[in-house]
Amino acid sequence: MPAAPGPCPSQPEQMEDTLRRLAADLVAHVRPEEEVVLLGIRSRGLPLAERLATLLRALTGAQVPVGALDITLYRDDLTEMVGSPIVRPTEIPFTLKERTVVLVDDVLYTGRTVRAAMDALLDHGRPRRVMLLVMADRSGRELPIQADFAGLRVEVPPGHRVAVRVKEIDGVDGVTVEAC
Repeated sequence: MPAAPGPCPSQPEQMEDTLRRLAADLVAHVRPEEEVVLLGIRSRGLPLAERLATLLRALTGAQVPVGALDITLYRDDLTEMVGSPIVRPTEIPFTLKERTVVLVDDVLYTGRTVRAAMDALLDHGRPRRVMLLVMADRSGRELPIQADFAGLRVEVPPGHRVAVRVKEIDGVDGVTVEAC
């Protein structure tokens, strides 16, 4: 099911093309009887989920509900954080019961964010199925977690990170590999 590696969508039009491909991949791999909802992991997963919902509606004609998931209090490094963590609201204005939940995030790296998202998600209900869609899937997993759908897959050298920027937060769309 994972998408084939794609070019680094460093330009806004490449990001939109990648999102269109991800939406088409999602439609192709979800059974027609499944009720799909998107949950964007705050912060950059949310605008990606909202854009995907718009693309899915254009492809299928169906309105796909979108919610926001904040994982701050579910992080396994919460006690190591300096200062007070910023907790934003989790907004799930629909039931998860018997639905297919697609978690949407910007970068899949160690797997710890997704683990925290699963814990947060299950506190809000028990979906039929959970899938993971990310803009960038990079090397360096610490947990046995993988994306069902990835905009691109990239090997990142030590001392570098993948940065996904979205116009809703950063003023520009793009994916770059940067030195830390």
